[in-house]
Amino acid sequence: MSGAGGRPVRVVIADDQDLVRIGLRALLESEDGLVVAGEAADGLDAVEVTRKELPDVVLMDVRMPGIDGIEATRRIAADPELTGTRVIVLTTFEIDAYVFDALRHGASGFLTKDTKPAELIRAIHLVAAGEALLSPSVTRRVVREFASRPARVLRPHPRLGALTEREREIVGLVGEGLNNEEIASRLVVSPATARTHVSRAMVKLQARDRAQLVVFAYQSGLVD
Repeated sequence: MSGAGGRPVRVVIADDQDLVRIGLRALLESEDGLVVAGEAADGLDAVEVTRKELPDVVLMDVRMPGIDGIEATRRIAADPELTGTRVIVLTTFEIDAYVFDALRHGASGFLTKDTKPAELIRAIHLVAAGEALLSPSVTRRVVREFASRPARVLRPHPRLGALTEREREIVGLVGEGLNNEEIASRLVVSPATARTHVSRAMVKLQARDRAQLVVFAYQSGLVD
């Protein structure tokens, strides 16, 4: 499997542990359709290497010197020259205090460091194709964890008013971690109809991917 136009998917590896980078490089370079475009051992270097190499995907560790992976992700997502780059955050635990912040700052998803090699390869291709790397079960846990924060402050998306009532409902269901088939079942519509509503909501909210819809739903109060 390759990227757009049949070209290889270019990946930057950002992790402060040499052995982790070596292992990831060996894994990725053994796969057809993947190319390691660069490596970084700290957050600042991760941003610079990404700006230089313009990769399709960055594998971003959270805890790194300089700036952490969350801030590095924020800078990459905010850079207009890097709109084609997606970030996968690597974390030690599925429910990590940094995970929601990573999504809020533009990450397309996250993986634990004990993810099986085949799942990592699939995840890279999935994110490179513009999908969000958020399984429904993990999404529900993440949202539940952070929705219960006592200091939760709602920040409705400025384009929320552009959504139809049905689109608002569907964004809320995306925020709950439902996939298109589950949304279709809940609303008694076809999966194609659910997919169309999700796509229209993404366009109206200018969401990079489904992961951002989860964040918008949470921040706008569409998820209890």
